[in-house]
Amino acid sequence: MATDFKKTYKFAGYTSSYITTFLTLVMGVFFYYNQTISYWYLLAFAIICYLICFFIIQSRVENFIYKRIQKIYDDLTLLEATSFSKQQITTDMETLTKEVERFAQNKKLEIESLKGQEMYRKEFLGNVSHELKTPLFTVQGYIETLLDGAMNDKAVRKNYLQRAGKGVDRLIHIIKDLDMISKLEAGNLAIEPKRFNIIELVQNTMDQLEMKAEKKNIQLTFDIIYKDSIFVKADPERIQQVLLNLMVNSIKYGKYGGTTEVSIEDLIKNKVIIRVTDNGEGIQKENIQRLFERFYRVDKTGSRKEGGSGLGLSIVKHIMDAHGEKIYVESQIGIGSEFSFTLEKAK
Repeated sequence: MATDFKKTYKFAGYTSSYITTFLTLVMGVFFYYNQTISYWYLLAFAIICYLICFFIIQSRVENFIYKRIQKIYDDLTLLEATSFSKQQITTDMETLTKEVERFAQNKKLEIESLKGQEMYRKEFLGNVSHELKTPLFTVQGYIETLLDGAMNDKAVRKNYLQRAGKGVDRLIHIIKDLDMISKLEAGNLAIEPKRFNIIELVQNTMDQLEMKAEKKNIQLTFDIIYKDSIFVKADPERIQQVLLNLMVNSIKYGKYGGTTEVSIEDLIKNKVIIRVTDNGEGIQKENIQRLFERFYRVDKTGSRKEGGSGLGLSIVKHIMDAHGEKIYVESQIGIGSEFSFTLEKAK
């Protein structure tokens, strides 16, 4: 226990005074009726009686408190018994009470935090189970159907194997994303900062997603024509993963014939901010705070029609945290969403 309790003798002093006063009066009456009263003897008796009572009461009370508080330490581990010493225990009950209350309050906060983590753990395990069993049951269903005789029909066999293959691909995608998040959280996924042109990286990402965007007639574009290069210092592979996840989401939830626009602006002297903006359906305000949680979906129906592992934004957040950078979200229902993140400029 880091706090040294204030030494006090009030309890022993007052109690000794009461006992001494009572015994001195009794002795005074005794001397008076026996005609042997001596005020010097009476005074000496009072002083000796007071001192004896004081030391006995003080030591006994301290010992009593020590044993009781030590029992709390040992039995309940409410406080840190390893730093607990007898010299700190006194009759200052007010200080003792405050210390116990303070530690009890800290334990209460810890318990509440653990309950929250337990709820999150249960929700996470439930989400993992749901995400994995859906493609597993799909693959299992197609394989069992083929084994039951459908494999004799070449057209059906090819179709079912292709669907089973998609289910396996989805499983692999989920497992890879989970593995990446685990490595990022444990600090085992190395971030290798390099100097590169962010304009070129964004353009490469747009080129990769061009066919996906064309299916919904969504235009991937810059806000302006960037004639000069903008160099940043970060891990280009991880930042491209961030851009891919953000752009894929903007395409998934963008409206048909809409746009996904990327802008790059100076933020402060040594920072730039990259914005990915769409004019899609937007996000409810109450959902924004939980967007970066693993498997959290804005769609409460649990629909998987848009695919994905449900881990994309969580990976984005972890990658930005690993770079020591920030990511922001702004959204309005029916107007669209904007995801933005910062990067360090490179000379």
